[in-house]
Amino acid sequence: MNHGSLNRWEDIEKLNSFPKLEEVRLQGIPLLQTYTNTERRSLMIAQLPSISSLNGSVVSAGEREDAERFFIRYHLDYPEEELPYRYHCLVTKYGKLEPLAEIDLRPRCLALVEVHCEDKVVQVNVRLDQTVAELKKQLKEVVQLPTNHMRVYYIDKDLCCVFGPEEMKYSTRALHSYSIRDGDEILVVPKTK
Repeated sequence: MNHGSLNRWEDIEKLNSFPKLEEVRLQGIPLLQTYTNTERRSLMIAQLPSISSLNGSVVSAGEREDAERFFIRYHLDYPEEELPYRYHCLVTKYGKLEPLAEIDLRPRCLALVEVHCEDKVVQVNVRLDQTVAELKKQLKEVVQLPTNHMRVYYIDKDLCCVFGPEEMKYSTRALHSYSIRDGDEILVVPKTK
């Protein structure tokens, strides 16, 4: 069906009245134009349980299950009276699904830490892509000490009572490798001669 007049999902559902329908090619269908390619494919596979090929590509059992689960989640916010018949069939098969959790795995770029030096406490934004040597240069202005006269310690706000401060003694080590987060502390201690 190319450039057909399928304008509603009910029109797609009617294709299920052909029990031997296994291969479907749908191109240029107005109903599908607002969806991404992935959404379009998943919604079509879930809506047509008997097809084994969609637009020339084989539909695997794993892809079908993913598509059917996507279909349920896609319709979670729809009012009960607008839910398609296929939704109820799939909920019977898989149960009512929760939305997928959104997880951001990108590394953090900045952390707001407390810098302690003797009796001075200052809030400082530190770039986590910099090295310990670069951090010392940044702290030089804050604590009024030359970089070669300071020892720097990282204090994890959650683990400090277990492990204590960790000396940041490797100048080429990146700060992100310490897993620094907002609210953690940096302790600067002047070196004694």
